[in-house]
Amino acid sequence: MTTPIALPPAPVEVAELDLERPDELHRPGRGEVFTPNGRVLALIRRGGQPLGLVTAEAASDDPAAFRRALAAAAARGLDPRAGTALRPEAPPYAPLVSIVVCTHDRVDLLPRSLDALLAGTYRHVEVIVVDNAPSDRATELLVALRYPGRVRYLREPVPGLARARNRGLAVARGEICAFADDDLLIDEGWVAALVDGFRSDPQVGCVTGLVLPAELDTRAQIALERYCGYAKGFTVRSWSLGEPSDDPLFPFATGRLGTGANMAFRTGLLRSLGGFDPATSTGTPARGGEDLLSFLQVLTSGHKVVYRPDALVWHPHRRSMEALTTQVFGFGVGFGAYLAAATRRQPRLLAALLARVPRGIRQTLRRGDPAAGRRDPLMVHLGRLELLGLLYGPVCYLRSVRLQRRADTTARP
Repeated sequence: MTTPIALPPAPVEVAELDLERPDELHRPGRGEVFTPNGRVLALIRRGGQPLGLVTAEAASDDPAAFRRALAAAAARGLDPRAGTALRPEAPPYAPLVSIVVCTHDRVDLLPRSLDALLAGTYRHVEVIVVDNAPSDRATELLVALRYPGRVRYLREPVPGLARARNRGLAVARGEICAFADDDLLIDEGWVAALVDGFRSDPQVGCVTGLVLPAELDTRAQIALERYCGYAKGFTVRSWSLGEPSDDPLFPFATGRLGTGANMAFRTGLLRSLGGFDPATSTGTPARGGEDLLSFLQVLTSGHKVVYRPDALVWHPHRRSMEALTTQVFGFGVGFGAYLAAATRRQPRLLAALLARVPRGIRQTLRRGDPAAGRRDPLMVHLGRLELLGLLYGPVCYLRSVRLQRRADTTARP
């Protein structure tokens, strides 16, 4: 499930430390070596494999002592066997992986993600950029000039993340189709870890990965991590309808399986499911939910969803409180839209869903930092905002359905 990180309200520097190279503390994404000063949240690795997160207070006058303190904290708080089962073996074959990166007017951020994808350890990939309702040709020119012959450019004129993803899915040549946001810091072993997740079982239809905060510089970024965050822990997990679950909201709370910022599917399976629902999508009144719906569809089709913490990306959270409250309200709207879409597609799910509604509402209102709980006014406020969005979501979904039909009619020759 989602694992909120216990953090102080002050800014926190984010870093990573590999226990096999303890003299180097890197910025996220294995960036530059640096010396922090103040509170630090560090991802601990061993041989590149993520083990867990630790926090410590850095003193700039003795960086070596601080790195030793991080390693000691990792030895005390993390399972020493963690990460050993994640080391991928040499695959008997290397399937082609199509990586779809959807973007909208972000030429300042997009190169960072594309450069990381092209520099990854898994080489049998094709990278597809889908330019969604662009205001100009800047992204097209960027791809043509900086990545000639290495990145494929497509344009999707109708706004909506699901439509952009479907545009990339339609032309993907790979056996596996992965999706990444355009603002991510992507780990060099990301694609290899996703492929290893599919190799674990032929019934695996979807693999998701770990998403960590790229920075925690503002109150809003820290609040998001305390409230929910994107991390799902450091243990490999698998879900299917044929396996018992200790989650009383399973299979509807599919946000606990992963997130659209870091997911991959067997291309043929996703196409057979109809791709992503454009009426549940960022960029529409529904504000999201197409990833959650796709996870549920994979499960109800008889396949498994697997979570791999070594499929790692770093996400830059929104920096302002205004943006955070809008985002959390959008989480609720998107989840409500997803539930409406799921029961519209499969009415037999409605009775099971209604039985879980009271517990789901209680959990939403209790979300946040366990140390502060419901007494923290900000966490309470965010919980109420998300619940309000959840109640509003089905109405937004119906509006989005009408808009998508209108767009389809207009687009027909």
